[in-house]
Amino acid sequence: MRTVIAIYVENKYGVLARVAGLFMRKGFNIDSLTVGKTHDPDFSRITITLNGDDYVRTQIVNQLKKLHNVKAVKLLEPATSVERELVLLKVKNTPQNRSEIMAATEIYRAKIIDYTTEAMCVEITGESSKINAFIKVMMPLGIIEICRTGVVALDRGTSILEK
Repeated sequence: MRTVIAIYVENKYGVLARVAGLFMRKGFNIDSLTVGKTHDPDFSRITITLNGDDYVRTQIVNQLKKLHNVKAVKLLEPATSVERELVLLKVKNTPQNRSEIMAATEIYRAKIIDYTTEAMCVEITGESSKINAFIKVMMPLGIIEICRTGVVALDRGTSILEK
């Protein structure tokens, strides 16, 4: 079962290493991890995705809450949250595949952000399922390189994570 965890932490040296270290010590694999400052520069928000059953979810949330510098931890449920991912994808640009790349870019509401005679760099944002579908379409066209940010997510409505 895919799990998304939001963690509100003090923006201090070593906090991210402690959070990631917890997953390592418990033997849980992180599928994606994103982190950045919040509107308050003293705090950062970490979003982690992983696969695990209810036991794993409960165990990791309880352990995260015990870490120094962690102010709040919340499981984000798909029905009550919004998730997005950003991908930069470089694909071979040839006369044979150029129109297919441009058509797929339009259909998936992606954007060509760099263009040379040898390659195109495409930016796409959206839910992970949309990203995965776009990558699948691009594979036969000659993907050169991919850079994925990982999931960022917020609860819908007025619910907030901060403490």
